[in-house]
Amino acid sequence: MPESETGTPTAASMPATPDTPGGPLFTSLRVDSLTHEPSFTMAGRCGTCLPAAMSKSHSCITDFTVGVPMPNVSLAQKVGAEFVGTFILIFAATAGPIVNNKYNGAETLMGNAACAGLTVMFIILSIGHISGAHLNPSLTIAFAAFRHFPWTHVPAYIAAQVSASICACFALKGVYHPYLSGGVTVPSNITVGQAFATEFIITFILMFVVTAVATDTRAVGELAGIAVGATVLLNILISGYVRN
Repeated sequence: MPESETGTPTAASMPATPDTPGGPLFTSLRVDSLTHEPSFTMAGRCGTCLPAAMSKSHSCITDFTVGVPMPNVSLAQKVGAEFVGTFILIFAATAGPIVNNKYNGAETLMGNAACAGLTVMFIILSIGHISGAHLNPSLTIAFAAFRHFPWTHVPAYIAAQVSASICACFALKGVYHPYLSGGVTVPSNITVGQAFATEFIITFILMFVVTAVATDTRAVGELAGIAVGATVLLNILISGYVRN
């Protein structure tokens, strides 16, 4: 129904947002171009959901006819989600190598890579729709720099991420002491230049994938967790032995 008759935005006038099912984790619109009006997500309907007279020739993928208001997520909820997600990531991704060291390489490099990759995947799928699942100050700053994230939220996000990392380290120390050396990554049998090049390449790969799936409206938001998690797994497989 046209916007002038009901006052409700149509699908054609509404960009995909983090609250939109199937949308990216972050809208491609810049923060300074967005309004502060309450957002709505649209529930798709087609001939299989409603009678043909109501759906006409539209499809579930391209047309949305029923507006359902979505509750706004407060900054406190976003920061809380970031804290929990970062804590789980640091704890789980570090605990894998520690356990591997404790049991004399039982998990192997593949196990360590899977531990980190799967953790990233389920965290993004769990809290991506709440906070965006940055889990890293560098991502928060990068999204803010490109105006996909408000600068006013950056200090709170970074504080949550740093404090969660510290808490995870103390939890690891309490649980796995004295086998903490397995969680330390240091260059092994390579030069400083080779270590730098390796870190540069795998960081570029990760940031490229995150930016591609999280900010482009053409990307399927629900697949962001799988894509980023698989990228983390790949990066560890190609650099694990280099970084020990």
